[in-house]
Amino acid sequence: MLTESSGTPGALRHKIDSFLNQGWVQHTILALIIINAVLLGLETSHSFMAHSGHWLKAADKAILSVFVIEIAARLYVHRLAFFRDPWSVFDFAVVAIALVPASGPFAVLRALRVLRVLRVLTIVPSMRRVVGALLSAIPGLSSIALVLLLIFYVFAVIATHLFGQHFPEWFGHLGRSLYTLFQVMTLESWSMGISRPVMEAIPYAWAFFIIFILFATFTMLNLFIAIIVNAMQTFQESEHQDTIQTVEQVGQSIEHELHAEIQSLRREIGELRVLLSERLPQAGRPVSPPSEGSPT
Repeated sequence: MLTESSGTPGALRHKIDSFLNQGWVQHTILALIIINAVLLGLETSHSFMAHSGHWLKAADKAILSVFVIEIAARLYVHRLAFFRDPWSVFDFAVVAIALVPASGPFAVLRALRVLRVLRVLTIVPSMRRVVGALLSAIPGLSSIALVLLLIFYVFAVIATHLFGQHFPEWFGHLGRSLYTLFQVMTLESWSMGISRPVMEAIPYAWAFFIIFILFATFTMLNLFIAIIVNAMQTFQESEHQDTIQTVEQVGQSIEHELHAEIQSLRREIGELRVLLSERLPQAGRPVSPPSEGSPT
């Protein structure tokens, strides 16, 4: 926590950080992101651009200016620590892309301006949790993807040997077989479009396609879903544990503070008792009467 005086840069950074973390500021940024998404969608309409294109461009530049000011303020507050936060780096990247001139070889970056809409993920906590859970599932998904790739390769080689001579447009070589099997895995027109025409030339081809679908679609894809669900549950449990640990740490700190206060009060009460024990005998001592001849 910054404790510098109000005139130092540290105090200014603390004030800016407090301002940026206020609820209404975050809600305003979220509203601007949504408005910017709508404007980017309207820019795809040629008729709308013909009538109000200059207003859309002016509004887009104004919103982009707000985003740039926000990122600059966060950079000033956190300095190098800003780039240690992946979400902050993501915000910086999507805003920086919009600042690159979208002309010449960089014309493709004009379409990437829509990535600013993804800043909603960094603003809404529930979306951040979902993305975090998906990222934590990547190691498990990569293992399943490798197994699925092996299954694809084995079945593609078999399909090329079995069906390549009769159906070269679908199974003529390994690449075509892989693409055809991917279509079969998606269950898009696999029966009437591919399986039944092949069965007219090779009657027992149905066994190949059914076995492949059972392995590739119903088994492997369900494993994908199971790993993602498990990762989300694990992520939520870890967040719950972090919350419990935070509450426990706060409770322990409060307990320590109360214990220290009680000890301090006990010491003060002990000191007061000592002072009272020293003064009470003096207050209770009888006063001797004045002697004769002494001034009254």
